[in-house]
Amino acid sequence: MNNQKPVLDVHEMPKAMSWLALSFQHLFAMFGATVLVPMLTGLSPSIALLSSGLGTLAYLIITKGKIPAYLGSSFAFIVPIITISASDGPGAAMFGALLAGILYGIISLIIYKFGSGWLNKILPPVVIGSVVIVIGLGLAGVAVDMAMNIKVDGQSVYSLPHFMVALSTLAIAIIASTMFRGFLGVIPILIGIVGGYIIAFFTGIVDFTPVKEASWLALPTFTTPTVSLKAAIIMVPVALVTITEHIGHLMVTGSIMNRDLTKEPGLHRSLLGDGVATAIAAMIGGPPNTTYGENIGVMAITRIYSVFVIAGAAVFAISFAFIGKLGALIGTIPPAVMGGVSILLFGIIASAGLRMLVDNGIDYSNKRNLVISSVIMVIGVGGAALRLHSIHVELEGMALATIVGIVLNLVLPKEIGTQTEVIPGTNAKAKIKNEAANVTN
Repeated sequence: MNNQKPVLDVHEMPKAMSWLALSFQHLFAMFGATVLVPMLTGLSPSIALLSSGLGTLAYLIITKGKIPAYLGSSFAFIVPIITISASDGPGAAMFGALLAGILYGIISLIIYKFGSGWLNKILPPVVIGSVVIVIGLGLAGVAVDMAMNIKVDGQSVYSLPHFMVALSTLAIAIIASTMFRGFLGVIPILIGIVGGYIIAFFTGIVDFTPVKEASWLALPTFTTPTVSLKAAIIMVPVALVTITEHIGHLMVTGSIMNRDLTKEPGLHRSLLGDGVATAIAAMIGGPPNTTYGENIGVMAITRIYSVFVIAGAAVFAISFAFIGKLGALIGTIPPAVMGGVSILLFGIIASAGLRMLVDNGIDYSNKRNLVISSVIMVIGVGGAALRLHSIHVELEGMALATIVGIVLNLVLPKEIGTQTEVIPGTNAKAKIKNEAANVTN
């Protein structure tokens, strides 16, 4: 637990100028990753900012202003959104996101009624860690394609200049991640994007024409959900993974603040807030939301836990969504720059899954664990698909891997070498201490 006294506690309001500066700090912490998701999935960065701000405000209200958490775009849903949008359109992807938000609400009600022990039985670390690895590695091809290829007549063509820009961007992000300390060490992705953008400008691959033509004030382009069974089948299982991620973030936040947030205001309220935020995003065409480790890192560094600061960042995000030139400027970022930071970011996601397996002491001399992880990773990364055309059901990639992992965990006989828990319980304190120590990584 953190024994340091907070500079500003949850319900303390900072002075006006400090309030602006602190809120901008949280805005910058989430900005790079939040706008990266819509750029990779073909959604609107302006809508992502709008849904992020609205979702955060909804979360603060539902949690009674007791959890200072910022919600931004979730990376776990990138592959499902791309897959569904390519076949059924972005509206179908939003329907899947809406159902994911509803699932959050249902699970929050079950936890409120029966507690959270049952969740660990169907989603132990060996399943979740393996699926998180799949999420990161499943995006590797997207990152590399953006980094080294350009589109010519609809075909991907190798470009050395673009690849060099991507590698330069990657180098800047790596330096920021490993060398910088304090707040700068929390925003390596944003630093990488800015640095890569400057290099891309001098390379001559940035076109400012859209910025010149855009108006200062503009209404974002909204996308409404359209019913899709395929989207429901693909995206709902992914929500089970992000729910455990949410629980981990809540535990780390509670450790930093030196209080048990799973009891007051309660895990059920926190999950419900995240679900409502995701549903709001889906209704207007934004990517699903999730609590952000970057912003948790900012709180760990500053010891400022004020929900007024978080709310201020949310208001700024909403305001930025209606600045047309900002949206156009974001759109001018070359794919090579985004590919460069994505190589690092997606690798970090995969490594986070590996760290979860290590932190929880998963024993791979236990054949049960070995089988579960092996099957999940090959099905997920290999892109296996289960298509039942007669009933219009299609499960593939990450969604299929998640379901198969859950089933294997439930049906395979238990052997010596059980897993530790990832939700509040007898082994939670060790994980909290480890996560808190690594929160600014």
